[in-house]
Amino acid sequence: MYFSVIIPVYNRPSEVFELFTSLVHQSHKDFEVILIEDGSSLKADQVAMRFNSALTIGYFFQENQGQGFARNFGMTQAKGDFFVILDSDVILPPDYLQILDKAISDRKLDAFGGPDAAAEDFSNLQKAMDFAMTSFWTTGGIRGKLKDPSKYQARGYNMGVSRKVFETTGGFLDPKHGEDIEWSMRIKKAGFRLELVAEAFVYHKRKNTLKSFSKQAFSFGRNRVNVSRFHPEAIKLVHWMPTFFLMFLISIVVNAIFVQAFLIPHVLIFAIWSGLVIYQASWKYQSILVGDLAWMTSVIQLCSYGAGLVYELVRKFYRG
Repeated sequence: MYFSVIIPVYNRPSEVFELFTSLVHQSHKDFEVILIEDGSSLKADQVAMRFNSALTIGYFFQENQGQGFARNFGMTQAKGDFFVILDSDVILPPDYLQILDKAISDRKLDAFGGPDAAAEDFSNLQKAMDFAMTSFWTTGGIRGKLKDPSKYQARGYNMGVSRKVFETTGGFLDPKHGEDIEWSMRIKKAGFRLELVAEAFVYHKRKNTLKSFSKQAFSFGRNRVNVSRFHPEAIKLVHWMPTFFLMFLISIVVNAIFVQAFLIPHVLIFAIWSGLVIYQASWKYQSILVGDLAWMTSVIQLCSYGAGLVYELVRKFYRG
């Protein structure tokens, strides 16, 4: 299968260098790379030139329109049978495209989504953020640990579609507000087969600080509401869990200050959850420091997502 790897980028040439390096080492060699510079002032054109002898690269610059529309443009320029869409801050294992090629062929997939993970050489904070975004105790496993792969909603950091899917559905409808989840839902409604390919994971090298991680999680909560404009069924019970978690923590504080009713049971429940998070993260990454940081990032992720969901729902209500 001939792949077109579609990569939008905005002011991150160092990330492009790492991603291109991992593309050079792919065991599956039948692919091209389409790099779309989405209005960057810090361009990656020189990085692309350094890899011209090792990779087939199409480099394009457009005024800033957002990652969704940048990907759409890239797909119009692509020559492949299947478009693999990646964020610039990911790194691919050497067999990524080989695994993907086999999964698409064996399972007759029209589209796919893949999970993300943390590499061994990532920082402790990056590993903690990875845990907060992928753990059962924070996201319920919806980002890559589903029992039924057909229920997966692909994310733009690691997803792909056939040329036919793109030409039939028209690509992304929104530049950057949950556009990947919206397209995933529309692809399935159009009758195409989109599934999770759990083995086709990427290393997601997030550059966040705790502050920017919180802002990102807040925007993810808002984005889920934005997706519901196109698909009213987009908000399910699992997406309310972070809001319930936030309300639970607020109730502990209120109880401690004013009521002091049910305080001990509530604190005990939170302590058990905290212990499970710290234990699992420490075991997974073999570091108690990562475990402690994972507790912090998990609380931040849940509270910020929950607040973002409520915030956007209130805005939607007042806008009518």
